[in-house]
Amino acid sequence: MDLWYIDLQKEHDKPLYEQLYAQLKQAIITQQIPTETKLPSKRELGDFLNISQTTIELAYGQLLAEGYIISKPRIGYFVEAIDELPYVEKELPSPISDEQEKPTNHFDFSAGKIDEEHFPFHLWRKYAKDIFDAPSKHLLQSGHPQGEWILRQEIARYLLESRGIHCSPEQIVIGSGTEQLLPMILLLFESDTKIALENPGYVAIPHSQMDRAIPVAIDGDGVIVEELEKTNADLIYITPSHQFPTGAVLSAARRTQLLKWANRSPERYIIEDDYDSEFRYIGKPIPALVSMDRGDHVIYMSTFSKSLMPSLRVAYFVLPPSLLPRYKEKFSHYAATVPRFDQHILANFMRDGHFSKHLNRMRKIYRKKHDKVMAVFSQHYPHIRITGDSAGMHMLLSIPSEKSEQQLLQQATQARLAIKPLSRYLFAPQQTIHPTFILGFGGLPMEQIEEAIHALMTSFYTNDTL
Repeated sequence: MDLWYIDLQKEHDKPLYEQLYAQLKQAIITQQIPTETKLPSKRELGDFLNISQTTIELAYGQLLAEGYIISKPRIGYFVEAIDELPYVEKELPSPISDEQEKPTNHFDFSAGKIDEEHFPFHLWRKYAKDIFDAPSKHLLQSGHPQGEWILRQEIARYLLESRGIHCSPEQIVIGSGTEQLLPMILLLFESDTKIALENPGYVAIPHSQMDRAIPVAIDGDGVIVEELEKTNADLIYITPSHQFPTGAVLSAARRTQLLKWANRSPERYIIEDDYDSEFRYIGKPIPALVSMDRGDHVIYMSTFSKSLMPSLRVAYFVLPPSLLPRYKEKFSHYAATVPRFDQHILANFMRDGHFSKHLNRMRKIYRKKHDKVMAVFSQHYPHIRITGDSAGMHMLLSIPSEKSEQQLLQQATQARLAIKPLSRYLFAPQQTIHPTFILGFGGLPMEQIEEAIHALMTSFYTNDTL
């Protein structure tokens, strides 16, 4: 079955399973996929598209529910006869690219943006050129389910040197992002196991599994462990070194409380997402929670999205030794979701010390950007309350205004400014004194930071007095 027409955009706001469902649905309606065609198995399609089987299962499930496909037990999924479909669109609009659909933003304050001007393209190009050659022909075959050994070695070495984490390459699993790896971790536990999520926090689990999620409030010291203890959760997903999106740091007392909570049951685990620990501007780096763990109850996660580039799509988790047998039993048949060539480019880049040099350079650059942002607000907008600015590439802005968050957001959007409100990351309602927004500065060129902030403040205070 030819699948050339499927084009998934992993950086798009729309979840991958929704993109896959929509494209398969359109292909069925337009008979690009003929009636009675057998769809690829979840494993085959996952390997082809480099996505998880969970994503495919969700897309197939929606097509099945809407009557576009049928399931034949122990055989597979088949396209339903076109005249039996509940609804057939007569005409479909031509596909619209992201560039056509969305007007170009004048300034983008998205927290996920990185600096584009200082990436070492010449070095990356050299390593890519070296690896894409006949001596590397073995990389054309499927690799190890956990990722390439050479990259896992380099990650283990890096974690020991930079975060004080002792682990072996055998404990590391490489994947194409948190959105792909977290569902894998959840599959290591019973399907009814509840997982606590910081509120507000990053929506890191599939929408289909949100019924197992329990929001737990945070404050200036991070997640409130007393609130966690009131739940029946056995898992908790947290960002302790720089809570997303508030920027709170989990205090030493809370860390101890949290580890004690986990150690009260053999099936309790903490999933620590250390997504941007490389960049800290005030004080010393915050130790990783896993480095304090003596009971093997912390599953450590991180990514190269902030430290290198989001488009690389390389993340990883480190399993406690106690969970390794469970992982091998469930996932030994999985294929790695990151191309082998990309893994070797990154491993060689790290092996030769270029990753550490790049991080050192970017720390200085992001610190200068951070300081510039703070200076502009201090000089021109001292009434704006800023929090969560001690690390990372974003901070929170509390905007004194009689206007609602939605009104301010609409004004910023009309001014072609991309910014997200704090409420975007709430799992349960919370009261805020003023509308609050997440200002990412990583992707803003240094020379445009002041202009960008003035444009944002002008949009917020349109028809008001600054």
